[in-house]
Amino acid sequence: MSMSEPATTGYDWYFDFISPFSYLQWMRVRRDHPALTLRPKPVLFAGLLKHWGQLGPAELPTKRQHTYRLVQWQAQQLKIPLRFPPAHPFNPLPALRLALAAADRERAIDLIFRHLWEHGLAGDSADALATVGRELGIDDVPAALARDDVKRVLADNGAEAIARGVFGVPTLVIAEQLFWGNDTTPLALQFLDNPALFDTPDMSRIDTLPIGVQRPGAKA
Repeated sequence: MSMSEPATTGYDWYFDFISPFSYLQWMRVRRDHPALTLRPKPVLFAGLLKHWGQLGPAELPTKRQHTYRLVQWQAQQLKIPLRFPPAHPFNPLPALRLALAAADRERAIDLIFRHLWEHGLAGDSADALATVGRELGIDDVPAALARDDVKRVLADNGAEAIARGVFGVPTLVIAEQLFWGNDTTPLALQFLDNPALFDTPDMSRIDTLPIGVQRPGAKA
């Protein structure tokens, strides 16, 4: 069986279900900014971290607490229901593969996000996602997750994201400009209204600002 990306319009949006900020941006944009059509591209966040030599925000204890508090606060401010899954970080591969295996990918993404982040349920195994699978018309979830075409599209999405310079999730790409994080949604919307937003002297200056010092082993 072969599989190709659905023929959808909009802007490429790289995300991982492990990211609560991805959930918030997905819900926020679809509710408040329907003109900003997302073309979802599931990627493995851990693969991006490995490539760029970064730690995830939940891998540093104080940053983990800060991040979780910020997520919960943003959800409250946006009036988006949010309840953390039983454990975090968790293995997002089953959720990512299920989204890619589904015939209706956007519905699958919405259902998986709600399962994980609205209802606070586990999604780190085929068993944990069995209910979502049935809603999507997938009775044999383990078989769906094991499909070679599903694995290939996920790997291709990751390689594509890295080639475009994507370093975190969620990342929205508009005219090859990267907008990383839920909190850059207003910036992305302003860029859509004004494509010359980054062409000012101040913006141009910081794009070419010299690096004064660099840690050993850090990627330029």
